[in-house]
Amino acid sequence: MPEIDRLNGASDSIELEFMEREATPEPLMKLSIHLHAAGLSLSDTVSVLEQFGVKRCRSTIHNWVQKADLQPTDGKNPNHVVVDETVIQLNDQRYWLYAAVDPQTNEFLHAKLYPTRTIVVTKQFLTELQEKHRVADAVFLVDGAPWLQAALFEQNLRFQYVTHGNRNSVERVFKELKRRTKQFANHFRHATHRSAENWLQTFAFAWNQLI
Repeated sequence: MPEIDRLNGASDSIELEFMEREATPEPLMKLSIHLHAAGLSLSDTVSVLEQFGVKRCRSTIHNWVQKADLQPTDGKNPNHVVVDETVIQLNDQRYWLYAAVDPQTNEFLHAKLYPTRTIVVTKQFLTELQEKHRVADAVFLVDGAPWLQAALFEQNLRFQYVTHGNRNSVERVFKELKRRTKQFANHFRHATHRSAENWLQTFAFAWNQLI
């Protein structure tokens, strides 16, 4: 599959420092992480490993994904950045996934999960984004959300109010994200804030490898 080939090409991006106590060969661990990140369920990933004569449970593969701690690559220099947020259900609480996307490449630049959406939270997200990428001279494309516009203004970042066009890039990635989360009833059950955020950042990493 072309998608898996592209993910396999990014194997060097996955560092398995936690594998010292693992009996599974490193290539199969990386393959499992790649497959699940690309969209394969944990059960189906278990079945693939069984084809190689390796029997592991779903929780083991879940732990590999968590410990790999994958995130979008740093150091980008985009001309425009789309920033938006979408609701993520975590157990019985609503959280907000903030995401920054380069509309020219459709790549995730940064993704973070917060229990609320405020100006303070948005400024925190923007600060982390600036630490990861060279976005000081970029133009930020936002909708009418006052917390987004106020935070950008307070951090002296240029922004434009846009409802369509380049902002569609973030809508596309959010649409795919919602499709993926529907595999587990469109929200995270029995998950901590950190484990859900880790999965979402793994999704962002895989998305960047597949586009």
